[in-house]
Amino acid sequence: MPMRASTAERCLRWGNTSVKPVGVIDKELLEVLACPESHQSLREASASELAAWNAKIAAGGVKNLAGKPVTEKLEGALVREDSKRCYPIKDGIPVLLVDEGVAL
Repeated sequence: MPMRASTAERCLRWGNTSVKPVGVIDKELLEVLACPESHQSLREASASELAAWNAKIAAGGVKNLAGKPVTEKLEGALVREDSKRCYPIKDGIPVLLVDEGVAL
C-alpha cells in the first residue's frame, strides 16, 4: 500500500517552499505541550530521526501503543523528554493521544 504524501511534500510539489517537514510546530506552542501519558515535555524529532522511523514504517515494523500498524510516513513527530515515546504530527497538528504514540 503506497504511503500518503505529507503536507510538506504536497506543498513542495505545488511550489510552496515555505512549509518544512521538520520544525512545523510553533515554539511557544511546543513549550506548553506535554506527553499525555507522563506529562513530560516534548521536542520535535530531528530530520535524521524521522528518516530512520520512516524507513522502519516502510518496512512494516512499527506499531502504535494501541497495537495498530503505522502505515503513513511521519511528516513530523514530537518526542518525549525521556525519548521512550513519540507522537505523530499530521497535517501540522500534533496527535497527542496515548494510543497514537509509538514506543521508541
